[in-house]
Amino acid sequence: MVFLFRDRSVVNILLVLLLSVGVHLHISEQALPPAIIAGQQNGLFSYFLAQYIYNLPIAIQVILFHALLVTQALRLNMVMQDLRMFSSVNYVPAMTYVLLSGLLMESNAVTETLVSNSLTLWIFIKLSRLYNNPEPKTLLFNIGIIAGISILLFHPTAILIVVVLFALAVVRPFRIAEWLVLMLGVLLPYYFLVVLLYLNNQFALVSAYLPKISFGSPLHGLDKLYLINLGFVLFATLVGLYQLQLHVGRLVIQIRKNWGVMMVLLFTLILSPFLFSIFGTQVLLMGLVPLSATISNGYSNPKKLILPNLLFWTALGLIIINNWHLVKI
Repeated sequence: MVFLFRDRSVVNILLVLLLSVGVHLHISEQALPPAIIAGQQNGLFSYFLAQYIYNLPIAIQVILFHALLVTQALRLNMVMQDLRMFSSVNYVPAMTYVLLSGLLMESNAVTETLVSNSLTLWIFIKLSRLYNNPEPKTLLFNIGIIAGISILLFHPTAILIVVVLFALAVVRPFRIAEWLVLMLGVLLPYYFLVVLLYLNNQFALVSAYLPKISFGSPLHGLDKLYLINLGFVLFATLVGLYQLQLHVGRLVIQIRKNWGVMMVLLFTLILSPFLFSIFGTQVLLMGLVPLSATISNGYSNPKKLILPNLLFWTALGLIIINNWHLVKI
């Protein structure tokens, strides 16, 4: 099955859509649960989803969910190919993104974490342009603004500040002026927010727009099937890292830098569920972009298809087991 996605045919766009429908087939059987807790402020995305998305008919929510998921998967695929991070043009990253969504999502709804992945991918695209950029300060200022706005939209994306700082250290030599420009961009959205609240005599509400860190383990209370899913994702990630290590030495410096940024994204975002444990395992979806890029090496790089097919059918088998009640109908 993997060989279909290792082809560069545009037909694979349809296959990615069909895979998304198959993996998340069960979302049409019942009302989609809201991703937020009533009265809890997680950022502006929470307000938007509660007011404009969760009140829509289920059929429209299903269409929006698949449209968002497939668009993100194809966008990630296009970025990986444009940056030449794989030796061949294929649709493996898009396939991996959809498969992982089926393994990591507890509620198949348009959630803040899923929407925020578009911002994560956007920041990665910007960071990939830093190497040898003739005007890095302008680019860094834009990256900072995107990161600052992301925090206002969904508070756990505050961890992206750590990502951009480490990525800057990986991609460019240390220059204090560039770091200051980046931080200025991060703080600018909050500057306008504070001014707006002050002028409207609502300055006391500033704390509602600040991220609140809650240390803890998101694994507590999870069912065994979900833990098995996480175990497989960990194994597939190790396979992807091993395959990347085998091929990274053949890549040019700029591509190695891009993979370095992706690794910073991976090892930082997988910590987010432990820093924002109040949000539960759904924060794991913030790592969907770097996890998909990394695991794609296990599907794309081996010349023989034994290992890629084993990973694919294992993932698909786990998804079927998770939704076994549908098979028995």
